[in-house]
Amino acid sequence: MGLLSHRVERSEIAAGDHIYTWRTVFTYSHHGIYVGGSKVVHFTRGQNVVSGDAILLSVPLECSSASSTNVSLTCTNIPDCGFQLKESGVVLSCLDCFLGDGLLYRFDYGASPSVFLTKLRGGTCTTAQSDLPEAVIHRAMYLLQNGFGNYDVFKNNCEDFALYCKTGLLVPDQDALGRSGQAASVIGAPLAAIASSPLKLFMSNPAGLVLATAGMYCLTRYASDIGVRSDVTKVKVEELTSFHHSKSSKKPINEDHCDTREVTLNQTDAPAKKRRRCD
Repeated sequence: MGLLSHRVERSEIAAGDHIYTWRTVFTYSHHGIYVGGSKVVHFTRGQNVVSGDAILLSVPLECSSASSTNVSLTCTNIPDCGFQLKESGVVLSCLDCFLGDGLLYRFDYGASPSVFLTKLRGGTCTTAQSDLPEAVIHRAMYLLQNGFGNYDVFKNNCEDFALYCKTGLLVPDQDALGRSGQAASVIGAPLAAIASSPLKLFMSNPAGLVLATAGMYCLTRYASDIGVRSDVTKVKVEELTSFHHSKSSKKPINEDHCDTREVTLNQTDAPAKKRRRCD
């Protein structure tokens, strides 16, 4: 495990792993759940999303992938690459399309507080424990059929999606920050700078001020981690539609006019199942 992130080889990942890849010279990362068979289920703003948007301090946190519907038309790796329900941001992609030109990293669970605090930025690990791979894959494939609510870069993004698949934890308060470590880093850095600014009156050493700011930044990140937060709750994936409906007036995905399309997992992961695909 490195200070910035944990790079792995393809042979090292297993079905149920939370993986990610960095975009634009480590400015942001895109997250998903590896479900086996060189397939990844991940969450984007919506269909036909290709690149990120600058949203705060010119940092493109938009979770996106090369595996948009348009790009996947040219992918011949697996027949299911690009599978996505209409009006849903949950996508099934091959590993190559998910990574694009990026490298492969694995998100770590059950990190100790000391290890968590040594990370230079969020979005690489959590102190929370992961559920069993079978439960993780079940959530990811269920959400591929049913969606994951409305995309929100700070409260419901690709990292939030992967974290939920791994832990089943959600934040009921719609006004609270989501579970994403990336979002916590972007918000925490300015807050730490503001909080430490009064220390200038008492500290003449610039190095000491920098250390104090860094300490506040790390503590802010740690306080927002799902492993220590008290405002998260376990939600069954089958109850997620009603959970999101209670937080938003947007109607759930309408599947009345959908065609069926075969979406399969590796035979060692689960038997083939029929999924519904909208035009």
